[in-house]
Amino acid sequence: MTPEFWRNKRVFLTGHTGFKGAWLSLWLEQLGAKVTGYSLAPSTSPAMFSLLEPWPDLDSVIGDVRHRESLAAAIATSEPEIVIHMAAQALVRPSYEDPTGTFSTNAMGTANLLDLLRPVSTARVVLVVTSDKVYDNHETGRRFVESDPLGGTDPYSASKAVQELITASYASSYFASRSTRVATARAGNVIGGGDWAADRLIPDYFRSIRTGTEIQLRYPNATRPWQHVLEPLSGYLAYAERLHSDGDTPKALNFGPTDPSLAVIDVVSKLAAASGHTQKWSRHTDDRWPEHDALELDSTAAIERLGWRPRMDVDTALEWTAKWHQAHEAAQDMRVFSIQQIEAYSRLGA
Repeated sequence: MTPEFWRNKRVFLTGHTGFKGAWLSLWLEQLGAKVTGYSLAPSTSPAMFSLLEPWPDLDSVIGDVRHRESLAAAIATSEPEIVIHMAAQALVRPSYEDPTGTFSTNAMGTANLLDLLRPVSTARVVLVVTSDKVYDNHETGRRFVESDPLGGTDPYSASKAVQELITASYASSYFASRSTRVATARAGNVIGGGDWAADRLIPDYFRSIRTGTEIQLRYPNATRPWQHVLEPLSGYLAYAERLHSDGDTPKALNFGPTDPSLAVIDVVSKLAAASGHTQKWSRHTDDRWPEHDALELDSTAAIERLGWRPRMDVDTALEWTAKWHQAHEAAQDMRVFSIQQIEAYSRLGA
């Protein structure tokens, strides 16, 4: 990633009020980009986006990617050079409860965005962020590579696989003959300060600390490719920059840790050590909604083609997460603290 590249770049970012979106908005702001964010209002209280206010250099538009008129107006006003699409219904269990809403947001929201970008001549790069769960997972223990078949047994995973197909269809049908480069980014499970979503391990852990209750784990032995939120975000920025300059850049890349995936219960144990708490847990008895036991990504292509690589092991990622939440509990200025973490991350491995 070249900081100078992003200075004054017009970036249209969907999902900017979410956990990952707020972190990326802050990073782009620090890089000097001109960001227009388009998203629903923050869905949790507290929310990362709200804690980072005020946003002096962000044009924030509250809207739904399923609403074409408001989305079209925001795109027209921003005249984007780079589009990063992160708006989504991003949770597995809520997708079981509301499958049609999940498909509507993740699939048709993406189709709306790509369709509205067809006449936008200023757009040079469109990066659609999907998920590590887009692959047809038979739990063989092998890390997934970008050429593996797509699939999805739960509505969330299937909706993100459909998102991949929609993106590829628009890329070949409408953008292949012009200078706009369209690609997808697939990232592993992200952790970090500022996530309060329901049914996610790290937010559930800190909620249990505040309430003095046991944390309930649905699948304590399930393994996932855990990584700090700044890891895939740095990959997205590097990916968009390379797409802007190199038309031969792969049109789909994985962004996951190089370390082996870690079981849920091991993450809880490490987080307890990092945060200084001894936290009890119990097995969640509601197993109506199944999830895969194992998932790992192979990020070799991103490492070789972009020069990107993870800078943190999982212990460091959990330590940074714990420090962020400790700073929040101590009523520190979380905009200042979060900027400090971005700056510290940029120095890692430098």
